[in-house]
Amino acid sequence: MVNSGDLMRKHAPLALAVSAALILFACGQQSDPDSVSSSKSDNQVAPAPVKDDSNESLTSDKQAYFGNLHVHTSWSFDGYTNGSVTAPDDAYRWAKGEEIQANKEGGMMKIKQPLDWYAVSDHAEYMGVFVSMEDPDSPVSQLDIAKEITSDDPAVAFKAFAKVLDDMNKGKSDPQLNDPKMAKTMWQEIIETAEMHNDPGNFTTFAAFEWTSAPSNRNLHRVVIFNGRENIPELPFSTLDSDKPEDLWKYMNTARENGATLLAVPHNGNASDGMMFALTDSYGNEITKEYSDNRIMNEPLYEITQIKGSSDTHPDLSPNDEFADFELWDYTLSAITERPTKRQGSYLRQAYLDGLKFEMNNQGNPFQYGIIGDSDTHNSASSVEEDNYTGKFAGEFNPEHRLNGISGYEEASNQQIREFGSGGLAGVWAKENTRDAIFNAMQNKETFGTSGTRVKVRIFASFDYDEDILNRDDWVTMAYDKGVHMGSELTGSSDSSPVFIIQALKEADGANLDRAQIIKGWVDSDGNVQEKIFDVALSDDRTDGSQMLESTVDLATGKYTNDIGASAFLLTWKDPEFDASQHAFYYLRVLEIPTPRWSTLDAIALGQKPRDDLPVTIQERGWSSPIWYKAQ
Repeated sequence: MVNSGDLMRKHAPLALAVSAALILFACGQQSDPDSVSSSKSDNQVAPAPVKDDSNESLTSDKQAYFGNLHVHTSWSFDGYTNGSVTAPDDAYRWAKGEEIQANKEGGMMKIKQPLDWYAVSDHAEYMGVFVSMEDPDSPVSQLDIAKEITSDDPAVAFKAFAKVLDDMNKGKSDPQLNDPKMAKTMWQEIIETAEMHNDPGNFTTFAAFEWTSAPSNRNLHRVVIFNGRENIPELPFSTLDSDKPEDLWKYMNTARENGATLLAVPHNGNASDGMMFALTDSYGNEITKEYSDNRIMNEPLYEITQIKGSSDTHPDLSPNDEFADFELWDYTLSAITERPTKRQGSYLRQAYLDGLKFEMNNQGNPFQYGIIGDSDTHNSASSVEEDNYTGKFAGEFNPEHRLNGISGYEEASNQQIREFGSGGLAGVWAKENTRDAIFNAMQNKETFGTSGTRVKVRIFASFDYDEDILNRDDWVTMAYDKGVHMGSELTGSSDSSPVFIIQALKEADGANLDRAQIIKGWVDSDGNVQEKIFDVALSDDRTDGSQMLESTVDLATGKYTNDIGASAFLLTWKDPEFDASQHAFYYLRVLEIPTPRWSTLDAIALGQKPRDDLPVTIQERGWSSPIWYKAQ
């Protein structure tokens, strides 16, 4: 087996020829936008409590652990063709803080602060096949198509790979490349590599793969992860088996019946053009409760942000949300830079609203997702640090390539690279850094997502909390004992609002916090879906959420200061518009103060002015999983 971590790729022409065409391929009825009412709270808020001893609350049973599930290496076909020289082993070493090779030129990558857990999830389609073409000891290297793909003639290489890619998009398998024996071998190595790096209490790993369905270049991808190595199926499930998520869930149900423990995480609804959260099943049939229960059992989490953009909401869907325009990557997976036309069905907040309506109609809630953030790196390193950004693909390691464009690429493809975000992190509240504890947190949706920062966020809710609960030393214990954590359902018969506990803690060496917001969605008495944003905590003695903090970013140096903002928010809140008869959801969004975007830091490093077509600063953020109120 070729050790791609040591590979110095001699076939760079393929990467150049294919990358521009491949850069986006990580392989009916919709709601009426006018029926959604979006509003911003005009309530004045008191300055939020700031606890300098904010770590005090973290001495409870559960801690926040950060990691990634969505990670590719050269074992993914598009990682290989875009120049990656990294293997799954390299990915785990990088996450633990080791330095790894970034590209064939010898650049190196190292994370500043190691992660707590990690999962390599290479594409199931032809997993490890293309990198094995360069291994003379591998039978696949002797195939005619392998000789074409590894040809020194880029035209020959491109033609051969384009044929494979076209067939893959059509669900057609090349029997030479889809040999079950080789597929089992590569999958087993993925499992064994995760096992080798798993270190309970210190660093946790999971065996994983990505199912890469993209009908008509609309993204329906899911990452599938396994807890432990027991009873894992001999083969992953790929889009060559089926491009329908219902068939993926059937594979998962069978694996579960055979003793495996697993879950899936869909991502990039923003690139699905309305298909991710469609209001029918994959065959155009009406949503049923059985469908909803099957979907949410198999995929309890959703990836709200990653390199290819955020999919919380869109300004077209939430026009009164002044922070909706955040790292939006407005493309499908088409290589011709096709734009999506359907916002409905593409963003999570709208899906949450649609889910409430389904439930009211006794169809279950197929969109009752917990939240994580993630990466989608195709070069082992999730690269979430804005000041340590190394790109999605190996060809983007050079900041000049990221910012000014890669020679040979269409300008539209280069612009998509500039619009990539740095990716996100998945946060879990777990009792310990072990597979069982982290996996259980994911299954229970006690999770949160961030845009790459390590801000810690969580919410609780109950009809039984005393409003002075935060004065108790054991408030966290009481929060669990008397209420529900994020990701849960809340029921009750009280006419008064439940009490919400809201907590946010800044990253230790990161930016201060600007504000905490509760995002509420509900179905009103006329059957219309509504959303509203409440500024529940503001830094710097502000009482009006329309008062924005001024940026401290110095565009000459890329530095910012923490002279503004808060280190933590900890408060209770009650919904001033609570109606016990209305189904609703509540989730927390916490914003940091403005900091420089990676593209701004690249421009400064290159001695250039920041580009006018990119944000100069961003407000990094964290999102909690929701709490769903179920009206009786």
